[in-house]
Amino acid sequence: MSFGAINNPPVPFTLPLSHGLHDGFLVVISGAVTHSGDRFNINFQCGHSSNDDIAFHFNPRFIDGGIVVCNTKERQSWGKEENKREMPFHRHQPFEIRILVTNHSYNVSVNRNHYLEYHHRIPIQRVNTMTIGGCVALTCVNAQGPQHPGYAPQPFPPGGAFNPQFPAAPHQQQSYAMPYQTNIYGGLFPSKTIVIRGTVTANPKRFHINLKFHGGTALHFNPRFDERTIVRNSHLNGSWGNEERNLPRGMCFAPGQSFVIEIRCEQHAFKVNVNGAQICEFHHRVHQFQQIDTLQIDGDVVLQHVQV
Repeated sequence: MSFGAINNPPVPFTLPLSHGLHDGFLVVISGAVTHSGDRFNINFQCGHSSNDDIAFHFNPRFIDGGIVVCNTKERQSWGKEENKREMPFHRHQPFEIRILVTNHSYNVSVNRNHYLEYHHRIPIQRVNTMTIGGCVALTCVNAQGPQHPGYAPQPFPPGGAFNPQFPAAPHQQQSYAMPYQTNIYGGLFPSKTIVIRGTVTANPKRFHINLKFHGGTALHFNPRFDERTIVRNSHLNGSWGNEERNLPRGMCFAPGQSFVIEIRCEQHAFKVNVNGAQICEFHHRVHQFQQIDTLQIDGDVVLQHVQV
C-alpha cells in the first residue's frame, strides 16, 4: 500500500486505509503548528465517524505548559491516558512526524528523533482510517507500506481526501534488485539523512549497508544474525579498522520483519535509527563528507525503498 505524497492537503484531513494496517506501514507528516488553537490530533480509527473506535490517538496540547496525550477509545469510552510532558512542538514552527506501525506498537519520531512508543490496544487489522485535525497546517502527508495482491495505489484528487471507489488491477509489491548501488549526488553533509526501507528474509544470515568513497568505505553497517549483533566498521587504505559491536538496545532486526533504517550524517558521527529509535553512533573516520558519494546494500533483505 503506497499512496505517494499528498502536498498541502486541507485540515481536517482524512485518509482511508481500506486494507487496514500492517507491519511496516509508515506515514510521514510534515507541517507547522498554527498561531491559534490549543491542540491538534492524529487518529488511527476503526471507521470514518466520530463515534467509531480510535486505536491510536496522538494529541499534542499547548496548555498547562504543554503535554502530548496518547490514548485509545473503545465503545465510546476512552482508556487510560499515556502522557508525555516533553513537548517537541512549538507554535509557528515546522515539524516532521513519522509514525511506523509494527506488529507490537506505533513508533513515533518527531524531527527525526524517537519520541514515543504506543503499544496496541486494538488489533491493527481493524484500523481503516487516519485523520488529522486541529491547529496545524499540513505541507505533505506521505503514507506507504507493504503492497497487497489485487490492490494498486491510486492518485489523490487535488484539494481533497483520497476516496477510492473501485479496486484497481492487480499490483505486485515492488522491490529493488540486489546487490543495490546508487550515487549520492553532492556527497554527504551534516544533517543529510539516508532512509532505507525493507524486510529481512525468512532465514537470514547477514546483510550490509556501505557508504563508500573513492578511497574505501566510510561506514560498513553489518547486521549479523548468526552472531546476534550489528558490526560497524570502516575500510581505509586497504585495511579494515576496529570493529564496533556494542548495542545498548540489543539486536533490533528479526527474520521476516520489516524495518526502516535512517542514517543521519552529523558533524561528529553517523547516527543510525531503526524503526524510529536510535541504536548506535559511529564516529567519523573519514571527515571529507563530500567525498562519500556511493551507497551499497546487499545481503538477506528485500529492499523496498531508498531515499538519498
